[in-house]
Amino acid sequence: MRGPLVRKVRIIGVPMDLGADRRGVDMGPSGIRIAGVAEMLRRLGYQVLDVGDVQVPVPESRDKGPARAKYLPEIREACETLRELVRSAMAAGECPIVLGGDHSIAIGTVAGVAEHHRARQEHIGLIWVDAHADMNTPETSPTGNVHGMPLAHVLGLGEPSLAQLGGFAPKVAPENVALIGIRDLDDEEKRTVRRSGVNAYTMRDIDERGMSSIIQEAITKASAGTIGFHVSFDLDGMDPSDVPGVGTPVKGGIDWREGNLLLEAIADSRRMLSFEITELNPILDVRNESGRVAVDMIASAFGKSIL
Repeated sequence: MRGPLVRKVRIIGVPMDLGADRRGVDMGPSGIRIAGVAEMLRRLGYQVLDVGDVQVPVPESRDKGPARAKYLPEIREACETLRELVRSAMAAGECPIVLGGDHSIAIGTVAGVAEHHRARQEHIGLIWVDAHADMNTPETSPTGNVHGMPLAHVLGLGEPSLAQLGGFAPKVAPENVALIGIRDLDDEEKRTVRRSGVNAYTMRDIDERGMSSIIQEAITKASAGTIGFHVSFDLDGMDPSDVPGVGTPVKGGIDWREGNLLLEAIADSRRMLSFEITELNPILDVRNESGRVAVDMIASAFGKSIL
């Protein structure tokens, strides 16, 4: 059967709404659950354990703290908790499925996956789907919003307490990172991406080369010398016409069929170690349409097929 080799999954919700200015993505895990993610996975033959949500304070209850990295202590604490939950799921032979929440949660998710495999002297790759590169640091960010920084911290850049989560950095080598669907980057961030050595695929690349070519190359890059790869899927990587309920929509993104193709190919590869999906904002959604798209994407990543 297509999809991850592991047939047990652990769902972890992270109602993180501290990494951005626009409120609402803390309801993302509920939107995905209401859309039937657990039932879908069971139909595909998985054993499903949902452990509920990581406790995350709401922004109104905390001071923003440092302007260059707002809510830094709270985000770090939630990511530490998430790191431990992801690591324990993998130690139990389960595939973690993390439901966000804003994309700052990836700092914790990737740390947990990388730490589990590091103990076995194994390296991981990373496929990151997003409209944004998420490679700002506190020094380069024009907003101080941490949801624009997680990939930088996974690569060992930026705030040391985030980059060193779990006691080591980087979590992934840049040559094993594939960044797919980007189309909205800050000027300094563009320079960081170019210098970093990651494999970056813009929407122009997708338009010119086609999604099939991009994803096969991305899988190859993320798999080279690794045990497999984590998939971090920001729903704003898709076009707002298909996914209206996201925190930071950007026109001209991946369409519904391209998203399914990408994740179907990942399922075929049998190389996916773990999965997260982020930035669903039910406040901006229409009758949970985007929540259902999120479930569609997860289904494709976990082996749903037409025939």
